[in-house]
Amino acid sequence: MADDKDVELAARADIEEIGAHDAIADGQTKSVEKQSQKSAGALEKYINFVSAINFGFILQCSWEAAAVTFQFSLINGGPAAMFYGSLFAGIGTTAVAISLAEMASIDPTVGAQYRWSASFAPRWNEFWGLMQGWMTVFAWICSCTSNPAILSNIVVGLAIFNYPDYVPERWHTTLIMWAFTILPFIGNFWFRRLLNPLEMIGAICHLLFFIVSIITLVVLAQRSTASYVFSTLTHDVSGWSNGAVTWGIGLLTVTFPLTGFDGVLHMSDEVKQAKTRVPRSMIASVSMNSIMQFAYILCLLFTIGDVEKVANTPTLLPIIEVYYEATGSKRATNLFVVMLAIIIFIAFFNVFASVSRLVWAFSRDKGLPFSSFFGVVHPGLKMPLNALGLVGTCIFLLAIINIGSTTAFNAFISLPALALYISYFFPILFFFMRRVSSKPLAYGPFRLGRLGIPLNLFAMSYIIFIIIWMPFPTILPVTGNNMNYAGPLVAVVILGALCDWVISGRKRFQVPVARQRPEF
Repeated sequence: MADDKDVELAARADIEEIGAHDAIADGQTKSVEKQSQKSAGALEKYINFVSAINFGFILQCSWEAAAVTFQFSLINGGPAAMFYGSLFAGIGTTAVAISLAEMASIDPTVGAQYRWSASFAPRWNEFWGLMQGWMTVFAWICSCTSNPAILSNIVVGLAIFNYPDYVPERWHTTLIMWAFTILPFIGNFWFRRLLNPLEMIGAICHLLFFIVSIITLVVLAQRSTASYVFSTLTHDVSGWSNGAVTWGIGLLTVTFPLTGFDGVLHMSDEVKQAKTRVPRSMIASVSMNSIMQFAYILCLLFTIGDVEKVANTPTLLPIIEVYYEATGSKRATNLFVVMLAIIIFIAFFNVFASVSRLVWAFSRDKGLPFSSFFGVVHPGLKMPLNALGLVGTCIFLLAIINIGSTTAFNAFISLPALALYISYFFPILFFFMRRVSSKPLAYGPFRLGRLGIPLNLFAMSYIIFIIIWMPFPTILPVTGNNMNYAGPLVAVVILGALCDWVISGRKRFQVPVARQRPEF
């Protein structure tokens, strides 16, 4: 008994000593962070629980994005890719979101993926943090570009629909993208004041328009057969003759809309009680949007009408033909398509805000060149104005791609999906390695427990499967005009990040890694 008491007292003494060391270290860390905030500025916490949920819910706008991009699946996979792929993507992306939510519960930070990679990597922490940071920033800037790209595609499609003599030029699309970028850019100057009413209006419209669209198509549209919806695998239309390949390529329509759930993560410094609210927002937004996307695609397949007309519509936007065949009215069709555009436009405000915070955080940690300029917060507006300007400039420059390529829209859709899934993979991998190792983890309020290992494995397997198909060209034979540039551009970013590491990144980059205390 005496020996047991001695052991217990010794253990308590060790714990107290560790706690004292941790307290000192935490005090030093907080002191450094305070000094950093004084020099670079800090964001204020103002986002409540409802706004945090609505932020992610609207940002994804999954059923709207699927409605205006399902032309990719019509020629690759068809109904089989859309129906079964939507179910598969919903389950897989939810597993990815839950895996990342567990990390968000430990360390809810604006940097998110790059900070977690640096924190949980078994070695070369700064290297993985810098590489992850470049990939995540690139992914989100591409994601920010996809919103005006989709909106410009809608405008051009409606112009052709209403004025058949109109012949669109590539530079028209670029100008339209620029026009759609200006208002969200200016609106983000006062995003704090706009947030609550904007999120509330967006959430109501997101749900209300969904219900109205479903009811309209079910009541008015011509019915497809069950065999068409559940048993049709479209292949040899795009040039790909292998059914498995066409199904995989067709996943782009259903996987792209479900990415971006980490957007609320990059607002973490402005979310109250972030350790509980950010993970809940991520999981809620993915699960709700997955269900809505699946329901809308199922309804769409049963009410698609004349498939030949839809697939070969001169508007290049099949959803216009679907609504027109259902309603028989140009005015009603315009209304329904504009409804889609409204939600995507509101989501653009959220994406803009999220990516500007990410660029600010990465610059604050000296991940980007000219970090002292981009890593500051405007004292009056309480937002990263310089980072916002950088994002806006990148969108303006990327929009010029439309002038030189007829398949730019495809790139704007496949690029963010590919880059974002890559950015999700490495934090989950490193966290999984840490979970199965002997090193202890200080979990946050949200913990997976025994489900952690199988869920992380499934999430990583799903990501790898999706990443395989994203760089594939959607049409054969491949030419300079129809080439899928997503893979080469991601490779260029990785190469650029490696060069940055070798030249100056390894000396410049400083990531504040959260301490992981053992649990006693």
